[in-house]
Amino acid sequence: MNDITLLKSDFFKQLSENYTSEELFDQLTDTVYFIKNAEGKYIVINQTLVNRCGYKSKSEIIGKLPDEVHPEPLGVQYRSQDEQILKEGKPIHNQLELHISPNLNLCWCLTTKVPLKSSSDSIIGIAGISRDLQQHNDKNKDYTGIADVVTYIKKNYSQPLLIDDLASMAGMSTYQFEQRMQKIFKLTAGQFIQKTRIEVAVWKLQESRLPIAAIAQECGYADQSAFSRQFKKTIGISPAQYRKMMSK
Repeated sequence: MNDITLLKSDFFKQLSENYTSEELFDQLTDTVYFIKNAEGKYIVINQTLVNRCGYKSKSEIIGKLPDEVHPEPLGVQYRSQDEQILKEGKPIHNQLELHISPNLNLCWCLTTKVPLKSSSDSIIGIAGISRDLQQHNDKNKDYTGIADVVTYIKKNYSQPLLIDDLASMAGMSTYQFEQRMQKIFKLTAGQFIQKTRIEVAVWKLQESRLPIAAIAQECGYADQSAFSRQFKKTIGISPAQYRKMMSK
């Protein structure tokens, strides 16, 4: 046991109760926080999760699975994501997701989920957060240098977009361009392109009767299969399921 591990161990042994940071996360209205057990049931949650799921108290959620809390078919997908982490032990970090509330409002988030392990190294649960993406300030001087590129992406999302080419357009190295995108949007350049395309896709799914294959092509995807995979990864349901949900 190294010095840092020993320092942590000695400190946490002194706590009078299990510390979960719940009280701190209750103060964050732009962040959903939770801990789930090995069955995927909610054990600890913050008030933001309660509010966004349309419940009145934490007790209504604690002990339940995602598909018992979230509307179909979203809850099933959230549960499936949890089960994969519990089985494989692979975390997800800053995954761009578009969350749908019970009243069908949309919110872009960056989600991180990590497996929790026991002293014997077995996976006993999951801890996770989903942080809202904030609106960028286009008057910020850091934005000026990439404003033309951002406009280009929004006008040409249906075309192949290479990060190196976008960086050159901005007069930056790829590294500099990625750093600037992270600073302004809290997203990688690839995530920003993905977000732009999915935003257009959800609008077309709601406001038009275009076939899904046509929407895929118009949003810059090679085929319907690639579009459906990315859409489901981002939102949790297929394009067809999203269209059906929003048409109710």
